[in-house]
Amino acid sequence: MADTSPHPIARTLGAVLVFQLLIGALLILGDIRDAPLSLPFLKPNAPRLSDPVRPGDQRRTFNPSRDRPSTQPARNPGELPDRLTLTFEDAQWRLEGQIAAEDAARLIPQIDAADPPVTDLVLQSPGGSVRDALDIGRHLRDRGIATTVLSGEICYSACPYLYAGGETRTAEANASIGVHQHSFGENTFLPAFTAIDDIQRGQAEVMSYLDDMGIDVRVMRHALATPADEIYILLPEELERYNFVNPSDS
Repeated sequence: MADTSPHPIARTLGAVLVFQLLIGALLILGDIRDAPLSLPFLKPNAPRLSDPVRPGDQRRTFNPSRDRPSTQPARNPGELPDRLTLTFEDAQWRLEGQIAAEDAARLIPQIDAADPPVTDLVLQSPGGSVRDALDIGRHLRDRGIATTVLSGEICYSACPYLYAGGETRTAEANASIGVHQHSFGENTFLPAFTAIDDIQRGQAEVMSYLDDMGIDVRVMRHALATPADEIYILLPEELERYNFVNPSDS
């Protein structure tokens, strides 16, 4: 009787293909941050952003387009722009919106050409492109520009890296600053190791940047432990501990 069982090599290739497809699916799921999660097992366990944050209870679902922190902001922030936007409002320069790819190249000339000159930037952003946040942050430090997050307003995901570039940094009472895991580069199905390599190199770049900016890189423990669909809100004492603010600013 003929042996109809799969050849060992075919079985091995099939197993590798299934594994690679699973890795690709996980990478794609990591990119779907803003899509509603309809499957119960995909839903994050953290409370919503609108729930008050307490010590030891600091992870929240990451959906700034739906939720805002429970603290009432000093002004009506309105809808944040889809792209990072520089505006002058109430004698303050503001940099607000989603950080998109190529925003550094677009905004750095605007900051340099601003009249009156930019000496302090109020930031509000749900995050976005890490690389552009780092590039803008380094430019702010080179120009000696200070950064501020106002009470009741947000600076999440890649935004804290932009904020860290400030020559001096101020987080008002009830400012909401949070970190989580990031993806770097373009995710692909195959090979999976390429995406892993991008992540490792990206995390090393972020940690080097934070060290250059005088930030305690131990803050990355919270970022790396918090999945991309959640955000870890830093308490005022943590902002001080990790050197995001001076003791007098907290």
